[in-house]
Amino acid sequence: MLTRFRSLITGLLVLCSVCSASVFAQTKPEEKKTATAVISAPSERSRTMKELDFTWKRAKKWTLDYLDAMPEESLNFKPTPEIRSFAEQLLHLSYWNYGLLEGVTGKPNPFGKDEKEIEKKSEYKAKAALRKVVEQSYDNVIAATAQIDETKLPEQIAFFNSKVTRLFALATALDHQAHHRGQATIYLRLKGITPPPEP
Repeated sequence: MLTRFRSLITGLLVLCSVCSASVFAQTKPEEKKTATAVISAPSERSRTMKELDFTWKRAKKWTLDYLDAMPEESLNFKPTPEIRSFAEQLLHLSYWNYGLLEGVTGKPNPFGKDEKEIEKKSEYKAKAALRKVVEQSYDNVIAATAQIDETKLPEQIAFFNSKVTRLFALATALDHQAHHRGQATIYLRLKGITPPPEP
């Protein structure tokens, strides 16, 4: 899995450099209109973008498999009192699936600016509601990725207190959800549940 993730990130970086070259290449005055049309015209998705779509869809399945494996009565389980419960881990993951894409797409996070709001909502502690929130957060990323103009991936966007490329923000979002699904493995193990496979 790590090898495939590194391959995806490498592919994204290559795409970034290619996009930069195509966007900033000089053109003759008579070619400018044609060049602009080529950049803005819909085109077949590159292999890298198709792999990104595949990777997010696979991540969605794996996360939902983890959620499905945990019994409803154990959703509020905490290995120690000071850390998030299993449900709160997945709500945190979902919040940032929206939040990390906000800069890329410009679409506001529907849960606002305070992630604690979603983590503490009692209605999301029921399994059906929790599953819906998690699933919708992945669907948001998948839909956003499908609409991204690849030529804009090298552009810088506001990201917390810094500026990063859209490409970096996408990679960070993918890394973040994998990190929290990995944490959820321990919760399942402590409940005597074998985590679902990630083939």
